[in-house]
Amino acid sequence: MQEIVQESIVDELLLHELEPGQIHRRRVHIIEDGAGFQVSLPVLIMKGRYPGPVLGVTAALHGNEINGIPAIHRLFDKVDPKKLKGSIVAVLIVNYPGFIHNRRRFPDNIDLNNIMPGNTDGNISETYAARVVEKLLIHFDYLIDLHTASTGRINSLYVRADLKDAQSGRMARRFRPQIVVHKEAADGTLRGEAARRGIPAVTIEIGNPQRFQPEYIRNTVTGIQYIMHDIEMIRKRPSVEKKTPIMCDSSYWIYTDHGGLLTVLPQLCDTVAAGDVIAQLTNIYGDVIAEYVAPEDAVIIGKSVNPVGYTGARIAHLGKVKLF
Repeated sequence: MQEIVQESIVDELLLHELEPGQIHRRRVHIIEDGAGFQVSLPVLIMKGRYPGPVLGVTAALHGNEINGIPAIHRLFDKVDPKKLKGSIVAVLIVNYPGFIHNRRRFPDNIDLNNIMPGNTDGNISETYAARVVEKLLIHFDYLIDLHTASTGRINSLYVRADLKDAQSGRMARRFRPQIVVHKEAADGTLRGEAARRGIPAVTIEIGNPQRFQPEYIRNTVTGIQYIMHDIEMIRKRPSVEKKTPIMCDSSYWIYTDHGGLLTVLPQLCDTVAAGDVIAQLTNIYGDVIAEYVAPEDAVIIGKSVNPVGYTGARIAHLGKVKLF
């Protein structure tokens, strides 16, 4: 780790007051808990020696999706602030209450990534979301929002971005994940709120929840460095060459129509043809009661790994492959 200025608790980020060429630690006060104590978000700021854009990197917006945290640590180890143009503002934990309780959602059982930009006069989750936007997002010129799959599911290393937006699409391609999925950003997500404010943004899905996956973390850091090189924040591009990603113009989940014990057959990033059997469902006695086939040619972006499912359980996340 580079030289670090001592941590302090603040009500707002005053980036212009920070010493260039250094790493700074801040805890940004968002709300108070039921005892009246501050809930503050840990933020790492690398203030470059030279002027340039502000790259925002956010992790753990879903509290149990934590691969993004060591990715931020590793990124700050790799980049030299004395050679950096602009600043990296990395929010290590966005959903702090969810993180502490090892839960995806906020304590009122709301998904923060469905209610952006929140409401300053709203309920607990709406107020929290609004203050994240007002105290953090407004500082960013670009946003990289780091996520993973949800409990009981696994993901490839893939990016969601609005490929119709030139800069967001460029960020997605430069990152060079395994898969890129086009999705317009107008759905109450942090990425959607960034787009509404004219901030180019991508969502990166880094594997699986509630664990650290070193290979995915390494590839994520390399991908972020590719983006930083492309927007001229760093001069040296990573020497690791990654494969061209599979491009998808849309994606969707398929679901079971019975309850039982589920086995999903393809692996992540496998391509399947229309009519291929991709999952089997058995009853508790071991009898096969249903088989599920791919409705069209597709790639496996993510899938369920929890064998036990009610009717309507998720099976697989399919991407429709298209050349852009």
